[in-house]
Amino acid sequence: MENAIEIQNLTKKFDDFLAVNNVSFNVKKGDVFGFLGPNGSGKTTVIRMIMGLISPTSGTGRVLGYDIKKDSEKIRNHIGYMSQKFSLYEDLTVDENLDFYAGVYSVPKDKLEQKKKEILEMADLVGRENMITRNLSGGWKQRLALGCSIIHEPEILLLDEPTGGVDPIARRQFWDIIYDMSKKGVTILVTTHYMDEAEHCNSLGFLYFGDILSLDTSKSIKEKVIEGDIIEIKVRNILKSIELLKSKKGVEDASVYGAGIHAMTESNIDLDQLKGYLTENNMEVYSMKKVKPTLEDVFVFLVEKERKKI
Repeated sequence: MENAIEIQNLTKKFDDFLAVNNVSFNVKKGDVFGFLGPNGSGKTTVIRMIMGLISPTSGTGRVLGYDIKKDSEKIRNHIGYMSQKFSLYEDLTVDENLDFYAGVYSVPKDKLEQKKKEILEMADLVGRENMITRNLSGGWKQRLALGCSIIHEPEILLLDEPTGGVDPIARRQFWDIIYDMSKKGVTILVTTHYMDEAEHCNSLGFLYFGDILSLDTSKSIKEKVIEGDIIEIKVRNILKSIELLKSKKGVEDASVYGAGIHAMTESNIDLDQLKGYLTENNMEVYSMKKVKPTLEDVFVFLVEKERKKI
């Protein structure tokens, strides 16, 4: 399958600060590519370079065959962008926001009404066309912002933390729309720190302070990155148990996971011995079992590995 986005050795420095370091990845046409990483890891900077809003210090990139350094205007005609702040005009109505962005993207007037109708239906905003945007719920604002970013029917959609600050139901509805667009051939690059969202991307890149730590499918990353076992532990005193586990030979790391603990251990660690160790230290253990690694486990493992290098 042909690539929609091709990035090679992309680097960006702001004076002495290295924001993005030698990043390379490809996104196939029609795929959903996810960038995972904490705030300040360089995700937004990568998106801004892809759009041609800022120039890379070094490296190359192509979007639909266009050079990100030379053809930024052509690239922007083929992409839609939705920022984490939604970029809506709060004092305008829903309909006026759609009209404004249709003008920005030069949507032909003879197609505008039909396109607006499609977006209102997609975003579940039919009947709310005359509502002032500031009065919309977070979920409706989110879907309106998405509608504004695709009103010109772009081939590529760049979403920067699009589900931040909205409730779980709105997040799920939003991703249903994204999957539907992907099925129709739209290429989507999304930045997120929600692990459940990342699970559904065709491929993922873990970005940490400008470096890609891992790049593959969700399934392959979980199978290849974790070098030992993940042990799920339910105990009465979680924080004290984590402290004890981190000092135990054979345990690489331990962290809170839901209502329990995920401990990263060497392969085939003796669970009875591990349980006995906690019990001997007056920890009440409810359950302990080996589980498959999650993306959160992988992310914690990769970040801790990087921190140990410092």
